[in-house]
Amino acid sequence: QVQLEESGGGLAQAGGSLRLSCAASGGTVSGYALGWFRQAPGDEREFVATISWGGGSTEYGDSVKGRFTISRDNAKNTVYLQMNSLRPEDTAVYYCAADTSSNPWLEMDSKYYTSWGQGTRVTVSS
Repeated sequence: QVQLEESGGGLAQAGGSLRLSCAASGGTVSGYALGWFRQAPGDEREFVATISWGGGSTEYGDSVKGRFTISRDNAKNTVYLQMNSLRPEDTAVYYCAADTSSNPWLEMDSKYYTSWGQGTRVTVSS
């Protein structure tokens, strides 16, 4: 089974940027859409972004549209999340996961995702 590992989290100031990476091992993710989700303390897991297996299609959560960009490099088995114009409300643990549903459209519901990583913490100070 593919294993995913996130990195790149840390502390940023409001208005700043961070770039998260998620590397796959134990297999390839080139056939799967890959997504980013986040979870703040006391909140439910929230959809952030997802990208098709070929990278040609993306979807974003309303709270991050225009600020975050998802991309992937299948040769490196890696998906990225470029986060710009960060806000304190972006503070959360960020997770990546693979959409193994085989649906032909991009899924924003976490129930369709498997192979979750351990997460990387992002803290945005005001």
